[in-house]
Amino acid sequence: MAATSEPLRDLVRRHREPAVVQTVRSTAAAVVSYVIALQLSGEALPLTAPLTALLVVQVTLYSTLTTGIRRVNSVVAGVLIAIGFSALVGLSWWSLGLVILASLVIGRFVKVGEFVPEVAISAMLVLGVTQVTETGWDRVLETLIGAVVGLLFNVLFVPPVWVSDASAAISDLSERMRGLLGHIAEELGEHTPVARAAARLHEARRLDHDIVQVDAALRQAEESLRFNPRVKEPVLSRVVLRTGLDALEICAVILRVSCRTLTDLAKTQPRGTIFPPAATKGLQDLFGHLSAAIAAFTALITTQMSVTGADAEARLSEELAEGRACRDRVAAMLLDDLREDHTNWQLHGALLAEADRILDELDVEKRSERLIEELDRHGRERLSSRRWLDDVKVRIRRSVGRNGG
Repeated sequence: MAATSEPLRDLVRRHREPAVVQTVRSTAAAVVSYVIALQLSGEALPLTAPLTALLVVQVTLYSTLTTGIRRVNSVVAGVLIAIGFSALVGLSWWSLGLVILASLVIGRFVKVGEFVPEVAISAMLVLGVTQVTETGWDRVLETLIGAVVGLLFNVLFVPPVWVSDASAAISDLSERMRGLLGHIAEELGEHTPVARAAARLHEARRLDHDIVQVDAALRQAEESLRFNPRVKEPVLSRVVLRTGLDALEICAVILRVSCRTLTDLAKTQPRGTIFPPAATKGLQDLFGHLSAAIAAFTALITTQMSVTGADAEARLSEELAEGRACRDRVAAMLLDDLREDHTNWQLHGALLAEADRILDELDVEKRSERLIEELDRHGRERLSSRRWLDDVKVRIRRSVGRNGG
């Protein structure tokens, strides 16, 4: 009994998670559409209605409005094709092939977008359960019932906002970047074999895969903010997260280049540390400030509270200032060493330039400029859309006036 109740308690604890909410919404919409279809359809088992409801109830309200109609079109088109074939021929291997071929071809012309395969799937489902034209029309009715119920569920029970998931993904990416910086700083204090430096380079390259996953989570979050009445400033929230991820992505690329530079430097030092003791300590401090700056920057773009955001911005400004001062001290040390040994001066300069670029990408003023530019761009797009809508209204009024006259 205790083993059975444990999953239920876990579900109750997680009832506010977006995935759980989405599962409950989809299940409820499918059941409601099935109950309604039982009353209105002539089919004994009107399963097309819950099937359509499951297809229409999307993760975000924006995706429902943009893809829901195409999904409905694909199902209706498939049903109509099956009705036509069921009235002419029976179900056999060659008729099934013709149904699939016709569905895939017609699907290209009915503007269902990426849901062309669903036209063939719907046609096969209907053709497999009925060969009577009147029953096929019941399938159309069931499809419309499922579509209406699914759309109403998305409107009345607004899908969850996925910003917290995107923020968590960005924070995880930030932690990996900070972990890599920590490993580099720690290993600078001892002899760095080429194999170990190359391992850090591979670790930096793996950040590209992490960024792809974070970008997917962020795109879902951006969609959940569009047309969502729960969010007061959806454009601002989207822009803050997107510009923040763009900055972190650039930093990840620069960090990978830095690992390439350190690998090249490791090849020139078969024994001992890569840098002299004083420069090594300065670089360790520099990488520490870069790590702290990335943490503060991440907190700044993912926080939902103005007070916390102000604290993160203050920490970011402090870490950037200390990082730049530390960078200058390291540059002076390496310049002194250059007078004695100028073998690796290009690699030393490249490493400092890469640190400069990370500090520049995380700069508070640069972030503010990006936010202003993006908000201005969204404002111009919205104004352009309003002007287009006003032009359409004017044309309609003129047309009505001429017809009335």
